[in-house]
Amino acid sequence: MDYQVLADLLFPNVTDTPADVEAKFPPRELPEGAVVSRMAPSPTGFVHLGNLVQGLISERMAHQSGGVLFLRVEDTDAKREVPGAVEVLIDTLKHYGIVFDEGATHTGDSGAYGPYRQRQRADIYHVFAKKLVAEGQAYPCFCTEEELTSMREKQEAAKENFGYYGKYAVWRDRSIEDIKAELDAGKPWVLRFRSTGSIENQYKFDDVVKGKLTITENDIDHVLLKSDGIPTYHFAHAVDDHLMHTTHVVRGDEWMATLPFHIQLFKALGFKLPKYVHIGPLMKMDGTSKRKLSKRKDPELALTFYKAEGFPVEAVYEYIMTLLNSNYEDWRRANPTAPATEFKFSAKKLNPAGNLFDYAKLTDVSKNVIATMDADKVYALLLQWAKEFDSDFAEKLEGNPELAKAVLAIGRGGKKPRKDIAVWKEAKAYMGFFYDEYLEKPVFDEKFSADTVKTALAKFLEKFDISDDSSVWFDKVKAITEEMGFTTDMKAYKADPDAFPGTVADISTFIRQAVTGKTNSPDLYTVMQILGYDRTVARIKAVMENM
Repeated sequence: MDYQVLADLLFPNVTDTPADVEAKFPPRELPEGAVVSRMAPSPTGFVHLGNLVQGLISERMAHQSGGVLFLRVEDTDAKREVPGAVEVLIDTLKHYGIVFDEGATHTGDSGAYGPYRQRQRADIYHVFAKKLVAEGQAYPCFCTEEELTSMREKQEAAKENFGYYGKYAVWRDRSIEDIKAELDAGKPWVLRFRSTGSIENQYKFDDVVKGKLTITENDIDHVLLKSDGIPTYHFAHAVDDHLMHTTHVVRGDEWMATLPFHIQLFKALGFKLPKYVHIGPLMKMDGTSKRKLSKRKDPELALTFYKAEGFPVEAVYEYIMTLLNSNYEDWRRANPTAPATEFKFSAKKLNPAGNLFDYAKLTDVSKNVIATMDADKVYALLLQWAKEFDSDFAEKLEGNPELAKAVLAIGRGGKKPRKDIAVWKEAKAYMGFFYDEYLEKPVFDEKFSADTVKTALAKFLEKFDISDDSSVWFDKVKAITEEMGFTTDMKAYKADPDAFPGTVADISTFIRQAVTGKTNSPDLYTVMQILGYDRTVARIKAVMENM
């Protein structure tokens, strides 16, 4: 067969050559060793933790090497596309600190290597598709869905590998006359790759994460162009990564199964193969066994979950870095105030088997991150979260910034800052009692009578002076303790608890509950200083009157 005739028959309107196209995408002028990587999601509207992990790996590899990170939208599957999904993806990743140097944007494209949406690049793919046909490396297939289903059923019955290959590749060697007859009849067709591989052959391949692999050759004649002329992911990513000069492809290891085909396709096209970084899945413990995080079962897979819970971006970033490189935690301990971007990330230190997601550890990391922030930063981030997720609380915060900041400043600074808040969602429970509308009615320990509690509170009001420093203030609490026969000697109480009705801790708790409605709160002396004399006294009196 004259393959050039076939190519002209299939692509009569394609006049550009691969050389013409490549001239439009010249080599990038970057430092030696610079990584060019990309995120290439499908616009399905669901942005998940795996996207963020992949994005951070790509971003770190690119930017710490002086390279480029770009966003390419793989929208070849129109059935799965959700309107506005691209914008959601861009905004979500930007929220987590991943900013692209070029690629798809809200308003179009930014960069010299576009279009960055694959459905807008159909003409480019057709040039390379025509090249493959002209070289005898691709051919049209007119099989119907019914025929393909029948083929699969035969393979299943014979316990053979599924796919379009060997005797099942019925259009692989058809004559030009047969092909022309189908075209003249207006029959739809797909373009298939003519594989020269055999499953009897194997070869070695180096993956950045998985290391040395033994690869079995591909023998399937995979589809390159669908019947609408739009390419499959396999073909599109090969052409795009070549023209955009991608050096490293970061993707989930579920793509390992198609790696033999991709290697074969790059070779057929005459393209240099990028380095592949196949990352393992995120997993969680389910009872005593591990399983992959699931969109259906696990709300924590969606990135919207972390925003709604109120995890600071820095905390999520820090936690993911601990997953990706095991030496990150040691580096952070040695560099507690350094920006995370100063850490020398290494893709070779990624766990080939994937990582175990630990929500408790993320929460702990978040506590530590929030504890290092000053009150102004905590206030700004908390208010931003509250405006979106708790408008009433946001009004309180915004109505009196000085009060909110004073509360949030309690216990901050120093070598051992308080770690009361792990997520912004917890802030209201932590500090809400400062606002009368959120103040809860205290429930005192039943082992103490109402008269005992009222007596302690009355004695405190007699001695309370807002101008006292903290030591004088506590001395007065201890004096009340002894006046009531309680003890300030905790060792004596532990040795003989029946000898005393209670301790100074109990007296302090009575006062704390009357002022805050809680048994646990930030430093009580500081709380009273912030509330002021009148509000503190009014709260205690109100509790006494309602006992």
